[in-house]
Formats: sequence, C-alpha cells, structure tokens
Amino acid sequence: MVDWQETEKTVVDKLLKTLQELPAADARLLSGQRSFSNARPRIDAKIDFSISNQHFTLLVEAKKSVFPRDTREALWQLREYAHQLGGGDRIIPLLAAESISNGSKEFLRQENVGYFDMGGSLFLPAPGAYVFIDKPVPRNLARSVTTVFKGKRSQVLRVLLHAPQHWFSVKALSEAARVSPATASETLIMLERFEWLGARGQGPSKERQLIAPRALLDEWKKQILAGMKPKVRRYYVPNATNDDTFIGRMDMAFAETGVEYVLTQESAAQRYAPFLSSLSRVSCRAASARTAANVLSKLGAKEVSEGANFIMIENLAEEGPFLFKERHGAAWLASPVQVYLDLLIAGGRAQEAAEHLRNERIGF
Repeated sequence: MVDWQETEKTVVDKLLKTLQELPAADARLLSGQRSFSNARPRIDAKIDFSISNQHFTLLVEAKKSVFPRDTREALWQLREYAHQLGGGDRIIPLLAAESISNGSKEFLRQENVGYFDMGGSLFLPAPGAYVFIDKPVPRNLARSVTTVFKGKRSQVLRVLLHAPQHWFSVKALSEAARVSPATASETLIMLERFEWLGARGQGPSKERQLIAPRALLDEWKKQILAGMKPKVRRYYVPNATNDDTFIGRMDMAFAETGVEYVLTQESAAQRYAPFLSSLSRVSCRAASARTAANVLSKLGAKEVSEGANFIMIENLAEEGPFLFKERHGAAWLASPVQVYLDLLIAGGRAQEAAEHLRNERIGF
C-alpha cells in the first residue's frame, strides 16, 4: 500500500505541476484522499483548475499503468462520481497514470474523458479550454509492450496468429509454442490487457482465442519498424537465382550440413503470393550461423558489401522464425507471418510485397 500511495502522490503532483505550467492557467489540490465507502466509488484527487477565466473541477483516478482492459472500469468509476457531484460541463473526469497505452488514450479521447501520463501527455476536453498534448509513450510501458514481440513470448504470438480461430489452454499453447507454461501465461495476460483475446471457462480449463489478429499484427509491424533491425550478411554466390535449380542446390547443402533453414522475404513471398516480376536475390534464415558457414562454403559464397545476390538474416538461436515453416517444392519457406515481418525490413518494393502477402495469404 505504501508503494502505491507514493506512486499515486507522484502522479498527482506531476499532473498539478503540468497544469500550472499551462499558459493562463492555475491548479490547486482540493483533496487527495481515497474514498473506501461502499456507498460510492473512490476518487483519488479533486483539483480546482482554471484556464483563460474558465473554471473546472477535475476528478482524478490515479493508476500505475493503463491498458484498454483497465480503462472501462476506471471510466465507470469516474463518471459515477461525477454524476454524484451533479455532473455538468464544469466537472471533468480525468485518468492519470505513470503510463497509458496508445489504445487507452484513443478510447478516452473518443469518450471525451481527460487523461495524463508521466511522459507528459495531457488531454483535457474542457468546454472553451480544450487542451491536447501528445508525447511518446513512457519508456517503461514501451519496454513492457516490446518484450511481448521478442524471444520466447513471440513464439506464443506466432501460434495465435497461425490459428486465430482456435481456442487454447495454457498447456496446449505452451506445447504448440515450445515455451514453458509460465511464459505462455505471462504472454496471455499481457495480450488480455490490450483486449486482443477472448476467454471462456475458469481455472485450469480456461481457454483463450485471438479475437483481434489484425490489431496484434499491426502492433507487431509497428514494433518491427521502430526497433533494432536484425543483422544481415550479404554474399555473392555464382549462379544464385530464385529458380528451382539454385534453390534445390541450396536446400541440399543445408540438408547435408544438418542446418535448419527457411527462405524468407521476397524469395518466399513470391511462392506464397506472386507480386514482383523478377527477383535479384535469395534471402534465408539459418538456425546456426556457425554451422551455416559450411553451407556457404559448399555454395561458393563470398561475403560482399555490394552486388549481393544471397542474403542470410541472423537468427540469434531463436525457434520462432522456424515455427510453421512450409515445404514448397525444393525449399522450406518461413511461415507467411514470418515472411511478412521480414519483408518489412527488406527495403525497396518489399513493403508493397509485404502488404500484398498480408492481403492475399494472411488475410488480416
């Protein structure tokens, strides 16, 4: 409780300071005590706020972090308290937190409810004194979201996106994703906070289903474009073309060396959903960079800075990119979702190819 009270005080103090720094504005705390009465919902702070000769009362609900799932309950509490005070356009409900997700901010704006986060974002839908300051999501929230799309947790996302119509228990999901039940459970909890999952049942028999695959893939796209790009090694291989002759030779070299691989980017996209008239390179991921050196030697590959026709994306020993690989002719292809994600970082017309693949093969 002490930790929470300190967080609440810090958030409210920062909100007050931000309000006081607005042009022609003043703000003072009327009360900052929580109400635990069963007769009415709690409120964390009441602030007397004036700006440009307009006067308002801000009813503040303070939280540590806010995701879409949290927003509806807080909104109900704020509106109920405002109603008990008589309502009117001089009373403004406001949700304040260390961090608020972009989805929650959008929802609050649509509902005409104010918000503030420690990153400095502020929204006040006050009649005659509309205030909107939009700043990047605070780092702590951004980091928590980013971790869902990396490492073992990303394997859970791949399973859900591969079968969005399927209901999964934690046990079944962990087995399909090749992760521990704890990792599967933690990932599901985060996804539920974004309201991307449906749920049925209780306890050990509880199951989840991905109900917002488009929103999940959109967020993954955003993370890919904003994050660190994987290391790419570029090679020149004599007679390396995207036809079956070279692909068969490459496939045999990987098989002889015992290294798992998948074609990706345009090389795989053309086989899933043809879009480009010609390809100038072959792209793949290999499970082991160290043993892949033997494959490169068999192919006569030479590392180059320009004129590459064979690309190998560093895989960092992750299983995720190899989940749901498909055999097409003489080659293994990464799953359509993995190919889509890899196309996003490929440059050139790959972005167009990515959206074409998404529309034609992925479907959401």
